[in-house]
Amino acid sequence: MRPYVSADLEPLRPVFADPYAAKFYPAMLQQEALERWINWNLQNYKDNGFGLWALELLESGLFIGDAGITYQIVEGERILEIGWHIHPSFRSRGYASEAGTACLQYGFNTLHAQTLGSIVDPENAASIKVASRVHTQKREYQGKNGALLLFSTTSSQHATRANHSFQPTADGGG
Repeated sequence: MRPYVSADLEPLRPVFADPYAAKFYPAMLQQEALERWINWNLQNYKDNGFGLWALELLESGLFIGDAGITYQIVEGERILEIGWHIHPSFRSRGYASEAGTACLQYGFNTLHAQTLGSIVDPENAASIKVASRVHTQKREYQGKNGALLLFSTTSSQHATRANHSFQPTADGGG
């Protein structure tokens, strides 16, 4: 993961251009929306020290999407939200789950967040799968345009999960 740069505009376009992503982000088909997306993240870096970061494949440097943490409003409260958006050619390969988990670690270990969430449209089956892997709980709430799902993890849930992760035994098993 790395900070966005202005040159990421064209590589970002196909992330939102396919019919599946366009269903959830229809405005992102417009040039101005893509520019605002990158500028919003550049401003987030200045204001908060974090935002959505560009995702690149380690072996080639190929741009495959973004993931990161931003502030969002849920039921009138400002929350730290983990989001991810992956190029259609690279979906269903674990990149969103890997990035989401890395953002969870960053949020708790570096930002010292008390809670991290992910807002998901109930019709976005792919993001529901990812959020279910990243977070420990889920609830429905009413967003301004209808029902949404809020997946979340508290710092204590994260610590408990980390303490119960795979621990090898003397014989190499778990």
